[in-house]
Formats: sequence, C-alpha cells, structure tokens
Amino acid sequence: MEGRDPFDRPDNSFNTLQGWTWIGCYGGYYLQCDRLHEAGFEHGFFTRRWQGRGPDELAGYISAGISVHRPQQVHSGVVLAADRANGEPWPEGDGLVSTAGSQSLWVCGADCTPVLIADPGTGHAAACHAGWRGVAAGILPTALNRLLERGARRKDLVIALGPAVSGQHYQVGEEVVEAIAASIPGDVDLPASGAVLPDEQPARHRLDIRAAARLQLQQAGVAGDQIAHCPLCTVSEPDLFHSWRRDQVKAVQWSGIVSQAVALESDASS
Repeated sequence: MEGRDPFDRPDNSFNTLQGWTWIGCYGGYYLQCDRLHEAGFEHGFFTRRWQGRGPDELAGYISAGISVHRPQQVHSGVVLAADRANGEPWPEGDGLVSTAGSQSLWVCGADCTPVLIADPGTGHAAACHAGWRGVAAGILPTALNRLLERGARRKDLVIALGPAVSGQHYQVGEEVVEAIAASIPGDVDLPASGAVLPDEQPARHRLDIRAAARLQLQQAGVAGDQIAHCPLCTVSEPDLFHSWRRDQVKAVQWSGIVSQAVALESDASS
C-alpha cells in the first residue's frame, strides 16, 4: 500500500521492539515474538501489507509442508480441535488447539487481540481471536484447558498477545466492563490492573483488551513472565494494521502458529 514506510523511522523504533522482531522475507515483513521463537515455535503476526494473502499462502512464509487450519470467527468463546477446522466450510469458533504436529493454526482480527500459545513440553499450540466478547466468554481459559487435556503444564506455556487496539483508543460502556469483570475469577481490580482506564464521558470507560486478557490468563494460573505483550496499537499504526475502530472497514490481518512434531509422539503415547 502507499504511504510512509513504517519501518523507516529516525528513532529506529521498529527495529527495537523489546521482545519482538520483524522478520523480512521475499514477501515482506511479519512480526515474531522472541519468546515463542526461543521456544522453537514457528509463527507470525502479519500486517495489512499482506492484504489479499490468506492462511493458505501465509503458512508457507513461516514453515513448509504444513496443514492449514482456521475457524469462521464469530466473536465467541468456542475453541475447536484443529482437525475439525481443516477446510471449507470453516466451522464457527474463535480458537484452535492443535491435535498433531506440523499444524498451522490461524486467526484474524482488526483490533481484537490475536493470542498465540505454545507448549514446549508437548509441542501443542493454540491460537485465539480475543476481542472483548471472546474474553468475556472465557476463550483463553478454555484454550488453556484444552492444552492441559493434551498434557500441558501451566508453568511451561509461552503466550504472545499480538498487536491490538490500545486502551487509549478503545471506549466502551458499563456493560462491557461488567462482562469482562464477570469473566475473571477472584477479587480483581480492573482499574488497578490497567485493564480499565478512565474516560471523560459519564458511564464510559477505556478498555485495554490485552491487559484484560493478560489478567484473565494470570487468574487462570499462568505467571505474568510467561506472557509477552506486543506494544503496537492497531489504531495508531494505519500503515501497518487494519482497524475497525479507526476505519469502519471490514478488513483483517492474520496471525498463525505451527505445532511441533513432538505432539505426534505425545498423542501416540497417551
């Protein structure tokens, strides 16, 4: 697309995202989470500059000889087994958990949080589309439970929260805050956690959906240092990301992760 080059900045900020790395290939640039990479999981958070290329093509940029799995997203808390989402018509849901090795799991979004989860112990992976409705529906604890059923341990998981709308740009009503609060167990203070920020309008709030997702994961037993949080905001970076909040246009960017072959061994022995 036309416009300024987001990778050409005087402050070199796009090359110094702590914990995140831009990967260049012949098709363009996509973002990786260093923690997931160090755990050995091939993955990528793609940008609007890959417009027109879906998971079937994008999968080849992060790995080779892999199967492609994606849901028909409906802003739900439904997490599907990957082998149920391997072709059209894509089944409705907003999360996937691998059932074997070398499966690429894909979700898309345009302000909602793409969440990629890796379990180095079993090789299994999960991908979730987590907007406020998905978080309120408990999609992330559901994905964790699916991984635990496959032999994962909470302390081994590595989780990346990709580019999404920041709290500064996400105004919501009381009903959204109440739904998020109801989805997080325990006595939690959403404003103190940074998940809910003040707004100048009465009965309105600013929601940091990634902070809410992080809090929900922590309340589900995942330590904070196992969760990587991308600092990029989809609304603030129009050259990089589609944003429904900003443009009111139905367009998305994709994110995907590949399960490891060790998952096959794990499933065979169970």
